[in-house]
Amino acid sequence: MRLLYTLLFYAATPFILARVFWRGRWNPAYRQRIPERFGFYGGEGGRRETAWVHAVSVGEVESAIPLVRSLLELRPGLSVLFTSTTPTGSARVQATLGDRVQHCYLPYDLPGCVNRFLRHFQPRIAVILETELWPNLFAACAAHSIPLFIVNGRLSARSTDGYRRLASLVKDTLTHVTAIAAQTDEDASRFVAIGAARNKVMTCGNIKFDLEVRDDFSEQGMRDRQLLFGGDRPVLIAASTHEGEEQLLLAVYATLLTQFPRLALILVPRHPERFPSVAALCRNCGYSVVQRSEGRTCSSEDQIFLVDTMGELRRFYAAADLAFVGGSLVPVGGHNVLEPAAVGTPVLFGPYMENFREICLALSAAGGALPCENTAALERHCASLLANAEQRTAMGGCGRSFVAANRGALARILSVLGGYLPAAAAAANSTSASSSNGAGRPIK
Repeated sequence: MRLLYTLLFYAATPFILARVFWRGRWNPAYRQRIPERFGFYGGEGGRRETAWVHAVSVGEVESAIPLVRSLLELRPGLSVLFTSTTPTGSARVQATLGDRVQHCYLPYDLPGCVNRFLRHFQPRIAVILETELWPNLFAACAAHSIPLFIVNGRLSARSTDGYRRLASLVKDTLTHVTAIAAQTDEDASRFVAIGAARNKVMTCGNIKFDLEVRDDFSEQGMRDRQLLFGGDRPVLIAASTHEGEEQLLLAVYATLLTQFPRLALILVPRHPERFPSVAALCRNCGYSVVQRSEGRTCSSEDQIFLVDTMGELRRFYAAADLAFVGGSLVPVGGHNVLEPAAVGTPVLFGPYMENFREICLALSAAGGALPCENTAALERHCASLLANAEQRTAMGGCGRSFVAANRGALARILSVLGGYLPAAAAAANSTSASSSNGAGRPIK
């Protein structure tokens, strides 16, 4: 089955490359470093102490950053290789960790590519974030005697159904995994359902709860708000928005302006290649727009502040009264609602939140978020909250408490990895883990 998969991948490679170059029309970074995608790397390779961490794009990279920092603290001499598959993920790794890690693109899942990658970097351990199942890569790790872990693992019902259609290939791929640290019991059960060995799967919680929030984040948010908007304007942020979603949000914003004429909208498109088109859309709709890259503040007449930079989302969540999390008014699956909750900003989201369903349900039950079944509900909830400062404060406090109460996945994941890290790191980790919440619990 893996041979057939490989042949099909070879046949698809020209089309995959064509798509990369097509995306490069809007984001030139896609056309750069193409050799890395085939396992060709210049410069120095890995050392014996290399730990390899893979996160596909910017969302997973954000989740992995605290893990990588913890590994570097536990073993100062550890060489960490951090791979991603998108330019946005790459940019975030480099902006956040700089030369503390090596970074490259993960190669395509073809035998020659993955073997060149492993021979060049010689990782001692492989840590894959969330749901990246690559048959040839996983088999090559086993052939090179590299322990491989899936951490913060999650599987939606739709993904599970898809993997079941390839049951033989998926089950064979999962035999090469040392352990799976799933986010929830439901995720753990789904990994078992697609072929993972029951004794290799455990529930460790969601590492996204362990996101790093500085003590002064709220104060920084208030300073940003004062600087950008004058401090006394109500501010709504719509973040991680997708194509087709901005039009819906601008219609909601137009209605809200009739009740709150000084309302400022911070708009943060998900993909950088869409920044120019979203700015044009806003201006074509008659709004006065300031772009973050212009480096200027908003006047009293400016209405929309377009964040066309990367890596600042949490900062602007802290500067807003309300946060709408995008990818949820259109069928994308939603994005991380914990970032605004962690800084005490009330959260709103649309009906398409399959990728974060359990977290959204729990955050809503805790009082930190309000689901919106359509734009009319979004408009209604925004208006109610903008008119009620006490309710906003209460929701923000509930969200912050919810995030704090669910921390601990990072310590549990480090405990799972500890025995496979170089000796000095494992010793340090055992000390850390003894004071944590313990390792994840095996699935029953």
